[in-house]
Amino acid sequence: MGDGKITYRDVEEYETLFTLAPSFLLELLARKNKNLVSKYKPIIQGYMDNLTLDQRNKLDIILSSDVDELQSIMDEAYRRSGKRQYQILANPNYKKFIVDNLDGLREMI
Repeated sequence: MGDGKITYRDVEEYETLFTLAPSFLLELLARKNKNLVSKYKPIIQGYMDNLTLDQRNKLDIILSSDVDELQSIMDEAYRRSGKRQYQILANPNYKKFIVDNLDGLREMI
């Protein structure tokens, strides 16, 4: 991530975060456009308070990235790993889900 962009390697490093929710549940939440940030705000805030400088920088890059670019990285992650959660996050039908949740994170910061 030397050039200020998130790469597949960055996603791979945090795979456990992307795959915490079972794919069927993630898709249900994405389809219903649930704002997970507002629902789990105290838990997320606790994690954010403990981020390292490197993790904070990566989060800042994600929050300033174009959603289409992020979905493209999710698509690459799906092709490389086969993890269905990435396929869901890459689905253009769920772009609003990603936008709304990223907006929620931006509000927390």
